[in-house]
Amino acid sequence: MSHHVRTAAPARTALAVVLLLLAPFALAACGGSSTSATGADGATRTVTDADGTKVEVPVHPARVVAASEPTIDGVLALGMKPVGAIAGRGQSGVPNYLADKAGNVPVIGSVSALNYEAIAKLKPDLILVDGTSVNSDQVLKLLRGIAPTYYAGYAGGDWREEFGHVADALNLGTEATKIESDYDHQVAAAKKKLTKYADDTFSIVRWQGGSASVILKELLPGQALTDLGLKRPASQDKRGRGHSEPISLENLGQIDADYMFFGTLGGSSQGGNQNAGGTSDVTGAEKALAEAQKVPGWDQLTAVKEKHVIPVDGSLWTSTGGPILMERLVAAVVKALA
Repeated sequence: MSHHVRTAAPARTALAVVLLLLAPFALAACGGSSTSATGADGATRTVTDADGTKVEVPVHPARVVAASEPTIDGVLALGMKPVGAIAGRGQSGVPNYLADKAGNVPVIGSVSALNYEAIAKLKPDLILVDGTSVNSDQVLKLLRGIAPTYYAGYAGGDWREEFGHVADALNLGTEATKIESDYDHQVAAAKKKLTKYADDTFSIVRWQGGSASVILKELLPGQALTDLGLKRPASQDKRGRGHSEPISLENLGQIDADYMFFGTLGGSSQGGNQNAGGTSDVTGAEKALAEAQKVPGWDQLTAVKEKHVIPVDGSLWTSTGGPILMERLVAAVVKALA
């Protein structure tokens, strides 16, 4: 059974119009003298994606579009550079924590609004998507009209599983195993430096639009704290159904803990509003913290009174990604606490 959201009966007329508009680009990507459809050497292989669909992909993909934050992370971690990628949530470019590795990769839309024409113009030989960016068969049909499209994982899923699928699509499974092993060694070393925090609790907060949301255990920052053996406050010691869980200002105590990692995602955490203003980095977090300090009850929080609020890069701490995000999260915890 598929895990991504299925739409009701599709609007066939609208879909047909969009497919017609994309037809010239799709032909350029999939036929003629172009080598983009089958990679640099023309060889293909058949793989089964996370949704159970068999996809014929190049043996050696050369022009990969990464249409989600986890797939961008995975492609870069495996030593490749995508020819196109989505913007990070609340950001105008690729996720801030990946900017040093991604460089000037063209942006082909946002989490909630892919630009199909921009994708087609890049003549990709492989498109990587997942449940954080694609939740309908109609979108998948549009993308598969451009190039082989591989569904790599689900929102809230285990990062290793999705990374494994990205590696499978790229034919780089051995490299992925080494990266995961390196992460395990990094975690083991980090845990030895954090033993004095065994009895403390750690909150992860995103401040957006004048109010707070908390990151629960299934999002990657929550998975990183679990890996490190760091406890969450009772209000966050659970899995949720969304990207984050909003907390009303009347219930501000639910964001409290002995320590608080505090970030923001630019002007908005929604993919369609990446130009809403603000930044996701530590500077943005410090500005958001100044706003939070004006909220009644803020100064009564334990983490605030103990001066244990740690401003962080929201693109790293309050969103999603892959092994690079996990490695940098662990490094950030060690730097902040050890």
